Amino acid sequence: MPSKGTIVLTGANGGIGSAIVSRIRSSPELSSYHAIYTVRNASSSLPPHLDPQQQSNTSTQAFDTISLELSDLASVRAAAASINARVAAGEIPPIRALILNAGYHEMNTQRFTQDGFAMMFMANYLGNWLLVLLLLQSMDREMGRIVVLGSKAHDPSLKQNATPFKDEKWKTILHDSTDPIAKGTWSSYKEDPSWTSGMRRYGASKLCLIMMIGELQRRLSTDPALSNISILGVDPGSVSTNLTRSSPFFIRVLMNQIIFPIMAAIQQWRNPTGNNYFRTPDKSAGDVLAAAMDCNAVLGERPQGLYLDGSELAEISPEARDEGKRLMVWRDSVRYTGLKGEETMLVNWE
Repeated sequence: MPSKGTIVLTGANGGIGSAIVSRIRSSPELSSYHAIYTVRNASSSLPPHLDPQQQSNTSTQAFDTISLELSDLASVRAAAASINARVAAGEIPPIRALILNAGYHEMNTQRFTQDGFAMMFMANYLGNWLLVLLLLQSMDREMGRIVVLGSKAHDPSLKQNATPFKDEKWKTILHDSTDPIAKGTWSSYKEDPSWTSGMRRYGASKLCLIMMIGELQRRLSTDPALSNISILGVDPGSVSTNLTRSSPFFIRVLMNQIIFPIMAAIQQWRNPTGNNYFRTPDKSAGDVLAAAMDCNAVLGERPQGLYLDGSELAEISPEARDEGKRLMVWRDSVRYTGLKGEETMLVNWE
């Protein structure tokens, strides 16, 4: 049977990513789509669920696992070129869903790319921004959806962010340029070597990603060829994943490996279908796939530019809604990536 379309999932070997793969495989409807699962290095030893050779006798889904390092612009361009070429040649169908699940977190260190960008900014935002712009030509023009995984960390006003953002100077993240966030000079580890500086930088990178939802949807909606494509955001909640591998022991082990799973199990037992604060990877995976593939009372027939907390509509921060700042981040992103008009199908890309 021909595939209905292609699902592209980044970070397929992470906690939520693996749960998304499992849900796709267990659904007769979703497993009829071709899948492209990305990992940082597909040439290294792959887990069974991502190894096409090991899955050949146990899964009927057609899928590929490819390398994608979001902190490396050359890697993003190479992965996008490969996918675009295969869609153009008719080897795989157009992209029905592009799920931007991969992410990076650091608290007790600060890393930079070879180009001098902050690693969290690159991996959580800029690499994703470039990937989307490059893959627009391969999206399903009628039903295509792009799903961004957001985070409550982007909003300094929330109660759970009170400690990292308690100082007034941190409550506004972006000012007259994206450069301090991009270059890692805002809330640097050198300035503040505590875990709170890393949380602020993570929140800033997610703020830029969430800003992309409104700005890209605005541009898509006025593009004659791409106006039916949707971009949505989903906050997956507090989930036990390996995202905290570069965090202090208390957060990496006690919080992430013990407290989070226990609380998620208890809350899901008490409220199986609700938007609990703590969530299992499977619950978050279900919410992400619903945003990517479903039409329902919350999403409507053709949802565009929405942000959800799990399965419920949610508000983003006032700064994320600032149209002037969204435009600033977009234009800075064009400058950082050196994007050219021939690389993207979006008419209004500058």
